Amino acid sequence: MRTETVPGDSEYVRVGDVRLHVRTAGPDERSEAGPESESDRGPADGPPVVLLHGFPEFWYGWHRQLDALADAGHRVLVPDQRGYNLSEKPEGRDAYHVERLADDVTGLLDALDHESAAVVGHDWGAMVAWVLAQEHPERVERLGILNVPHPAAFGETLRSNWEQVFRSWYAGFFQVPRLPEAAMGARDYRLLTRMLTESARPGTFSDDDLRRYRTAWSREGALTGMVNWYRANGVGSGLFSRDTRIEPETLVLWGTDDVALVEENAERSLQFCADGSLERFDGASHWLQHERAEAVSERLVEFLG
Repeated sequence: MRTETVPGDSEYVRVGDVRLHVRTAGPDERSEAGPESESDRGPADGPPVVLLHGFPEFWYGWHRQLDALADAGHRVLVPDQRGYNLSEKPEGRDAYHVERLADDVTGLLDALDHESAAVVGHDWGAMVAWVLAQEHPERVERLGILNVPHPAAFGETLRSNWEQVFRSWYAGFFQVPRLPEAAMGARDYRLLTRMLTESARPGTFSDDDLRRYRTAWSREGALTGMVNWYRANGVGSGLFSRDTRIEPETLVLWGTDDVALVEENAERSLQFCADGSLERFDGASHWLQHERAEAVSERLVEFLG
């Protein structure tokens, strides 16, 4: 089996009460000698961009975008979010409220001496990115969103569209104690593996990809940490009533064949953006950055400028 070489380097960053593993790539001014003048800098001062993964992935969910963004001159920061892979996994659902997840991002920027950054998120990472832009718009230069609606837009869809309610059944299952972890871990993570492969276009996830995911899922406490995101941020948490308008310029990229989220979520999200645009990818699934990796990378490079 061929193993794909993955880009970037790993480092660990203390952010508040957790230690996060972060994959990094691109120009790092901390490792460059000081230039003689502003005009001599070139790409050494790469503008930072934070990529936030979702469930059930880890930093590797963005590995097809790392090189493109780094080659465009960005300093790319891709954390394993708390509860995932090599990052710490605090106990209890309260440690995973979305406000704390957003604070992890600002803490990461503080720790690495960045006043602000472009932020791009997919799945739960996109929900964290939305909330971050609501709570700390001054820290978000531009906002990129893949296949997750603005929290209030999703709340509106849940109240008006029964198809969305039916598609979200698994979020209710995740509220049950212990059973989800047992089900996901059984038979070499067969349920999680099928969740990826059966909701994506055929061939999206290679054997090497799935091997890496199983390794991440097998780390002590990972399954509970991952599910605690759902337990802490369910329908009764208030997350989907957050209707604060998004001030940073926002680009929403949306695969139209998402099995978990109806397409009306995408257009509805723009109503909560001061400066938002939407680009649909016909025939693409929820796993947009994997299936249309080159197109997504090119669009992000163009948007982040």
